[in-house]
Amino acid sequence: MTIAISIKVNDGVVMATDSAATMFSHNGNAAYIYNNANKLFNVPKGLPIGLQTAGLGGIGQASIGTLVKDFRNYAMSTGHQFNIDPTNYTIQDVAEKFKQFIFDMNYNQAFQTTPVADRPYLGFHIAGYSTGQSLPEVWRIYIAQGQCNGPINAQGQGITGICWDGEPEPVIRLMKGFGTQLPTILANAGIPPAKIQDIMNQCGIELDAGFITAPMPIQDAAELAAFLVETASKWAKYRPGADSIGGHTDIAAITKHEGFKWIQRKQYYDKKFNS
Repeated sequence: MTIAISIKVNDGVVMATDSAATMFSHNGNAAYIYNNANKLFNVPKGLPIGLQTAGLGGIGQASIGTLVKDFRNYAMSTGHQFNIDPTNYTIQDVAEKFKQFIFDMNYNQAFQTTPVADRPYLGFHIAGYSTGQSLPEVWRIYIAQGQCNGPINAQGQGITGICWDGEPEPVIRLMKGFGTQLPTILANAGIPPAKIQDIMNQCGIELDAGFITAPMPIQDAAELAAFLVETASKWAKYRPGADSIGGHTDIAAITKHEGFKWIQRKQYYDKKFNS
């Protein structure tokens, strides 16, 4: 799986991912785990937009990373149906075109004969600045059991906070103060649904860690994102089962004046060739 984190503050968005890719055997067991998968991208290159992925590692014979770069090439090609005009675009436009590419043209074609319940999960965050805007936004696309949800405006320009995807259990427990199974535990204890909702609302108010504020500097947001990815990685290491979160942590910041900038990134060839 993975952990994908987006933290949005007034000064911009920080996006962070791990690098683990898990290959499963036909019986559902983790057969191989690689720790150098690419899950965070500048799309289109040179614009203040980032894209990160969680879940399925490839479609057909192409990794998700390769497919994202295919889309990036199309987005930068004048006259192509997925071209993004660098002088006039919105993050929603980018997200909608990417949905057409990744879901309509690729995922649907690859899994059309697969039973719906067996179709793998695939999620994306697309974040950055629309043309002429002073504040960023985060859009989400996720494919669950063959159904594409989104693009959804997960965080509008006036919203501060965090979005996550992949295996966020340790992050949720740390940030919210309770685990995802709490509503089920309360229901199994015989507590009525309306009361459960009241309890969850109260937990959300009283247990929230309060780590993120709107004026948080972008460097602090980056350090928090790194901490959360590392926490999720250690959680995956010590819990029972496969180390499905791990490897190098890739982090990028997207700000109004600097655009998309790598904070840290794995490199498999000399740094001078990375741009």
